Amino acid sequence: MKLVIMTKATFFVEEDKILTTLFEEGLENLHLYKPGSEPVYSERLLTLLSEDYYKKITVHDHFYLKEEFNLHGIHLNTASEELPYGYRGKVSRTCHAIEELKEAKKKSNYVFLQNIFDSQSNPADQQTFSYETLKAAAKQGLIDRHVYALGGINLENIRLMRDLGFGGVVICGDLWNRFNIHQEQDYKELIAHFQKLKKAVG
Repeated sequence: MKLVIMTKATFFVEEDKILTTLFEEGLENLHLYKPGSEPVYSERLLTLLSEDYYKKITVHDHFYLKEEFNLHGIHLNTASEELPYGYRGKVSRTCHAIEELKEAKKKSNYVFLQNIFDSQSNPADQQTFSYETLKAAAKQGLIDRHVYALGGINLENIRLMRDLGFGGVVICGDLWNRFNIHQEQDYKELIAHFQKLKKAVG
């Protein structure tokens, strides 16, 4: 099972240090997601990271960064969004309905299905699917190794996601909520939690 870490939606001072440590600890797939931000801030963050890690980073928005920094790929935030003209690299996208999965999988290396549970980082994102709906989708082969669970995923429900047949999980709030950007310099708890997540996905 794959483990994807999505960045916090906002930038913060220790971010490059924490991301570097996560990569050192074995992070294989980081999604750089900074909605509504100026691209210059994402550029700055990338320049603070070692080039060795660029191949493990997928960018949302500001797709030119993929070429400029030789990143892993790009992520489209909806199932219907068109690829940038002439784009040939790796692509993933987010589906918000079970019905979108079949077509989206054909056009993507993998897809996120959102929201499995209530989001821990964005209160507006509420659970969309019942367990029965997900079970039925898995039975039909719509949920498979190319579909990753997004929304409220944490250490406690990773096993359930595996049982449902998801190929991966996307972690955001469950990790970043363990670090207070205004009060803490020490991010040991966050790193320790990442190690537990890594172990849980096996």
